[in-house]
Amino acid sequence: MGSRFAGSRTVESATIVEEGGFHLRVELSGDYYPNEVSARFEIRWYRNDDFSVHYQEVWRDGAWQCRWDRHPNVHNSRDHFHPPPTAGRIDAEDGRWPDDHRDVCRLVLDSLEERVETLWDRR
Repeated sequence: MGSRFAGSRTVESATIVEEGGFHLRVELSGDYYPNEVSARFEIRWYRNDDFSVHYQEVWRDGAWQCRWDRHPNVHNSRDHFHPPPTAGRIDAEDGRWPDDHRDVCRLVLDSLEERVETLWDRR
């Protein structure tokens, strides 16, 4: 999965991170964004098909983040979304994600593309 992301012009790097549990960290290219921002997403996938995809932008004056999750919890259905700008648990919304990890990645990438388009339109 990391090599597929690394081949994209929008990706600066894609690396496996071991601390805090194995996950894939994808740093997005600053050229992809209209302003000074660093952006990345991290993917954790578990053997039982639970996952977390956490997207974060870091701006000079703060952060903007969201998260797609599939795991048992007390606050929402197993599939749920933590909306921007804080990805807080209180605001989580029930969701329905595809079974195949490639389709989940496509859904996330489509959402990120919409976010970047919104940033360019605001410019």
